[in-house]
Amino acid sequence: MTLLDDLLADLDTVTDRLRAVVADLDDTGWQTTTPAEGWTVATQVAHLAWTDEAATLAARAHADQEQWDALVTVAMVDPEKFVDDGAVDLAAALAPADLLARWDASRTALQAALRGVPDGVRMPWFGPPMSPTSMVTARFMETWAHSLDVHEALGLTPEHGDEIRHVAHIGVRTRGFSFVTRGLDVPAAEPRVELRAPGGVTWTWGPDGAEESVTGDALDFCRLVTQRVHRADTGLVATGPGADAWLDVAQCFAGPPGPGREQQGAAS
Repeated sequence: MTLLDDLLADLDTVTDRLRAVVADLDDTGWQTTTPAEGWTVATQVAHLAWTDEAATLAARAHADQEQWDALVTVAMVDPEKFVDDGAVDLAAALAPADLLARWDASRTALQAALRGVPDGVRMPWFGPPMSPTSMVTARFMETWAHSLDVHEALGLTPEHGDEIRHVAHIGVRTRGFSFVTRGLDVPAAEPRVELRAPGGVTWTWGPDGAEESVTGDALDFCRLVTQRVHRADTGLVATGPGADAWLDVAQCFAGPPGPGREQQGAAS
């Protein structure tokens, strides 16, 4: 198996878990409000389907640039709302069974398109161009994060395995972006990151002996960088001013600064 095969298998794992949660919901369940403001369970799934479809166009752009360019032209009309509007419109247009079928089809089409990208070709995207493996990692991160929203909305506890390392890796790599998207200077000191994986091993990034560090549970870190938890509700420990500032702004998804989550039990 290639690296792409391995990544696609992990993406299937996290997607199948979410699909199993939503597949048997009645209409009321699909309309359950999630922690994302204005989004229901249906909107969350529609967002994943819509983004898979967009990624499929990107993966096929080497052979069909016209369709990708058409999508970008629409996006330029309102870049900040374009993606959200796509999810809302799709959720409103389709009944739950049809939305589930659309999501299934988008998953299958994306995998085929990614496998068809020629070696060395990078896919266009709404940020920097991406390799197929980077795209799968990003799709994993986003699917996992939105799955957390759905589980929370339905009062369910999600299952996690060591495949969340993909989220942790993106979280570390986007340290600089977390500051830049807020117009802040990136601290010069690269921290050492040491995270305890669900399976019990320790994952590490950054230089040995670094003066600054972030340590703690990998699940806490993944939830923080996807902004699914308030920093105060994690057990993460930051040593050094730059590392401490990072945990306040951590964001591994593209776009403007996210609102984050309120601290549990915090006064409203």
